[in-house]
Amino acid sequence: MGERMRRRAMAVGNINELPENILLELFTHVPARQLLLRCRLVCSLWRDLIDLVTLWKRKCLREGFITEDWDQPVADWKVFYFLRSLRRNLLHNPCAEEGFEFWSLDVNGGDEWKVEDLSKDQRKEFPNDQVKKYFVTSYYTCLKSQVVDLKAEGYWEELMDTTRPDIEVKDWFAARPDCGSKYQLCVQLLSSAHAPLGTFQPDPAMIQQKSDAKWREVSHTFSNYPPGVRYIWFQHGGVDTHYWAGWYGPRVTNSSITIGPPLP
Repeated sequence: MGERMRRRAMAVGNINELPENILLELFTHVPARQLLLRCRLVCSLWRDLIDLVTLWKRKCLREGFITEDWDQPVADWKVFYFLRSLRRNLLHNPCAEEGFEFWSLDVNGGDEWKVEDLSKDQRKEFPNDQVKKYFVTSYYTCLKSQVVDLKAEGYWEELMDTTRPDIEVKDWFAARPDCGSKYQLCVQLLSSAHAPLGTFQPDPAMIQQKSDAKWREVSHTFSNYPPGVRYIWFQHGGVDTHYWAGWYGPRVTNSSITIGPPLP
């Protein structure tokens, strides 16, 4: 807020005497949840201003959720703002930086799951230079999973049921060049009773021995799913197909679950 605006606000005895455009500018600096839970209840003037599209569009612009030349249609700027502000990877420890923290080791066969470092050459090949580690499977099936509690992550029930924003799932996997392997992934949208409301389970990827060992991305977007989604269950893993002792199965890392529109 500029110095001139501050002086003007101080000179006015009743804040409601300020011009509406200045009140709107003041509201852009107030946390969004406080606007809805407290400020909106103060009086009818504040309620009407806080419900204006202009306010939420300004807040989106101020926080970098849109650009000045944004020309894409937005059905509800208030919902758009909250979805942008909440958007992040909902999977914890996706790149093995914390070992197996946050992961449930559902099946831990062979020599069990292991964490390894990306080699210098692998780092050059991987599209994200922030990724430095991966999880690797063994000669009997290895599967691990996480359950995302949407309410705990800030996505309240009405937001999910009314808006039903897109839910994007991504995972990265690679084989070793000297051993064949099988990679698998299953993601489910779950109700409060953990009943499945949507499932993404592609056919297992069979990778032959002497492959190029390149990292591959698998992705899926859940849209138009039924109301009632409260959890997201993510499970991936695999096995080497030659049953060699050690860790010759598929490698996985940089998994993600994100909700809502991407950042510009």
